[in-house]
Amino acid sequence: MDARTRGAAAFRPHDHSSCAASILSHAEKVAAAAGLRLTPVRRRTLEILLEEHRALGAYEVLDRLAQEGFGNKPPVAYRALDFLVEQGFAHRIRRLNAFTACMHPGEAHAPAFLICSRCGAVAEAPAEPVRAALDAAAGQLGFVIERTNIEAVGLCPACREAA
Repeated sequence: MDARTRGAAAFRPHDHSSCAASILSHAEKVAAAAGLRLTPVRRRTLEILLEEHRALGAYEVLDRLAQEGFGNKPPVAYRALDFLVEQGFAHRIRRLNAFTACMHPGEAHAPAFLICSRCGAVAEAPAEPVRAALDAAAGQLGFVIERTNIEAVGLCPACREAA
C-alpha cells in the first residue's frame, strides 16, 4: 500500500485490524534491525495508538496502560511515547498536544497531518512537495530547517457529507 492509499484509509471504512497489524509488524522489524527493544509497554503504547486513526493525548494512553497493569504514573506513558516518536514509530500532533502512530515506520518521509475538526480523525499525508517548497523559501534567507510539523485542520469526507 503506498503512502497516499495509507493516508486515505484514515477517512474511509477499511479493515483497521489488518492495517494496524501490518504497521506494527513493520515497526517490529525496523526496531529489530536497528537493535532497539520494543519493550512490552512500548509495544502496547504503539498498539494503542494504532487502534484508531486519531491522535491520543498522553493521559489517554496512560489510562489505557494503567487499566492493563502497566502502571499509572505519567512517566510510564511519556517515556514510551518519547521513544516511539524518537524512533519514528509515532508522531506528535502539536496542535492537539497528542500522539498518533506513524503510518510509515522506518521510512524517511515528510508527513502533513490532516485533522478533522469534527470527528478527530487524523490522516498522515505525504508532504514532500510542501517540504521542498519550505526548504527553498528558507534557503533563500540562509536558513536551514531541521524539523517541521505540518498540520491542517478541516473536515474529513464523512463529516463534510454530513454537514
